[in-house]
Amino acid sequence: MTQSPGNSTIPGIGAAIDRIEGIAKVTGQARYAAEHPSEALLYGVAVCAGVARGRIQSLDIAGAMKTPGVVQVLTHENRPHVPWYETTEDDDTAGNAKPPVPLLLNDVIMYSGQPIALVVAETFEAARQGAMQVEAAYETQPHNTLLDTALAQRFTPADKAQGNIVRGDTHTALAESAARIDCRYELAMEHHNPMEMHATTVQWHGEGRLTVYDKNQGSQNAQRQLAQAFGLDPDSIEVANHHVGGAFGSGLRPGYQAYLAMLAALMLKRSVRVVMTRQQMFTHVHRPAAMQDMHLACDTRGRLQAMDVTATTSTARIETYTENLVKWGAIAYPSDHVRLDYAVAPIDTPTPGNMRAPGAATGVNLLEMALDELAYANGMDPLALRLVNCSDVDGITGHPFTSKALKKAYEAGAERFGWDRRSLEPRSMRKGKELMGWGMATGIWEALVLHASATATLDAGGILTVRSAASDIGTGTYTIMAQIAAGALGLPLDRVRVEIGESGLPDSPFAGGSAMAASVGAAVHRACKGVARQLSDRAGGRNRDIDLGQLAAQAPDGRIECSATVEPPQEDGKARNTHSAVFAEVCVDERLGVVRVTRLLASVAAGRIINPKTARSQVLGGLVMGMGMALQEEALFDHRLGRIMNHNLAEYHIPCHADVHDMEVIFVEEPDGQASPLGVKGVGEIGIVGTAAAIANALYHATGKRIRTLPITLDKLL
Repeated sequence: MTQSPGNSTIPGIGAAIDRIEGIAKVTGQARYAAEHPSEALLYGVAVCAGVARGRIQSLDIAGAMKTPGVVQVLTHENRPHVPWYETTEDDDTAGNAKPPVPLLLNDVIMYSGQPIALVVAETFEAARQGAMQVEAAYETQPHNTLLDTALAQRFTPADKAQGNIVRGDTHTALAESAARIDCRYELAMEHHNPMEMHATTVQWHGEGRLTVYDKNQGSQNAQRQLAQAFGLDPDSIEVANHHVGGAFGSGLRPGYQAYLAMLAALMLKRSVRVVMTRQQMFTHVHRPAAMQDMHLACDTRGRLQAMDVTATTSTARIETYTENLVKWGAIAYPSDHVRLDYAVAPIDTPTPGNMRAPGAATGVNLLEMALDELAYANGMDPLALRLVNCSDVDGITGHPFTSKALKKAYEAGAERFGWDRRSLEPRSMRKGKELMGWGMATGIWEALVLHASATATLDAGGILTVRSAASDIGTGTYTIMAQIAAGALGLPLDRVRVEIGESGLPDSPFAGGSAMAASVGAAVHRACKGVARQLSDRAGGRNRDIDLGQLAAQAPDGRIECSATVEPPQEDGKARNTHSAVFAEVCVDERLGVVRVTRLLASVAAGRIINPKTARSQVLGGLVMGMGMALQEEALFDHRLGRIMNHNLAEYHIPCHADVHDMEVIFVEEPDGQASPLGVKGVGEIGIVGTAAAIANALYHATGKRIRTLPITLDKLL
């Protein structure tokens, strides 16, 4: 998919330009996974299990097969042979290239909502009607969907054992401290729910060739996983994700609709489309439920003396999912006495997965709530405690940061927010008839650079085209690639074309971890600079104003092309992180307990900002998601049935326009030539880290009630 900017300006890194694909999106020209036409297209609708654990006793598909338009019903009894079913690997981790669940493998039910059949028909309506006619009977087995109950089966996965650190003597340090807290903080299970539901259109081109339009965060990653699952040559599958309507981590591995669509296409030798319903999105990946038992202590000045954290997240019984949950606080706040213990507990749900700032969004927010409580236990301002503990080195490794402008972020944010006007005592500030509270928290995330490649081509018409398999999941990848390319060659934007979102393009990492801009952006810049060098060599001593297209036309192929690759930085004894300070104002109706988040401010230190406009939008989105984490978002189970009750957007509450008031983003200056080749750190995740804590801390300041379980809903306040 090619996107062309629509103006003649010459931007560079640092220019606040509009999204170049924006017009295509708002006018409906941009095609998403379920919108690509295909000749003789079939439609599939998944039928999902109605029990949380057990076996299928009988599966009656006769009624579905009689439905006009239904072509086939795929079940475990008639599905075609595919290699993943016969795998003997012992690896059960969720990060490998296996399907989310062994779909239609046998009669075993592992969670409520597991696909047990796929009805395929000539129209979507017929497939949906046929799906309603499938009747299943089950032999149920005992299940558990409650994290508290699963703690008896808590275990530490091998890949996380090295992160469980013991340093110093936390027991003695806690006992001898000036102030301490000993509390459990919890986070409910959350669901992604991007606007575009997970969808796949598989185009059948005859034996041995498929095009897969899929909602994912990395076309090449999806290509590899699908090829492995079905025993196909990766080159026989072209995967495209030109436009993605939000993902937030839910598309890092293909959803089950991709495997079902592939399975049906290979069986029926037809093009097939499968789209999850909104309800089925709740049987996909999710942020796991979590609890952290925290013992924190400080001296009279507020310097941390001990940090003892025992954290547990839910995982699926069918495979293990882990996060880097407990390391963040020890990185951000060095202490001589540290004990970190992270483990998981299995419950009967789908496998959890990455959700915006996985690990940090949970671990940091819960820790920052505890630090606020510690500050009050020590009788000091919460910002003052964080300033006392702000360090220029990674508290775990002792490595210095390539840059860390967190103090500057604290100061700039506090000044803009007016923090010096805050009184320390809870319930001491009001706005009209409402209680008002101010809270703050720190955010931290990784500054990643991953393997990435790009190609830049200047043609005889003076048009520069940059290509990479990069994904734009709404973050602005199209736009920043265009402006980096335009700035590198001094071209106006309307002479730059961007081609991304296809597995056959130069290598790209998936869009996750806030790594896309730093990685692919650097590869684009290098490729364009390579073109510039060739142009310079070809121009010789001629007038510098010579037309670039004419120079390209004189090249052997009538064009000048250069490819470049960026690799992760080698170990150099440096820590690379993004930081932020989040400030929140809440107003609470004292009689009704209704909460309004009236102000949010994020002061962010994220290295070099490529596009302040798209970067600001990313942080604003993170702030809104953080608001949902703090006050609204939670999966509500009927634990008797092991089933989520609020599996729709009417009852699974997320912030709407009426919930969002004044939000502001500040980017503090943070030059950093070591974090990445362009000095970029990425901003996709940092906006959510610390936000829920800042709101929760503001609620304590407003009400004097310390609530340690997120989300803080009305019933907990009253």
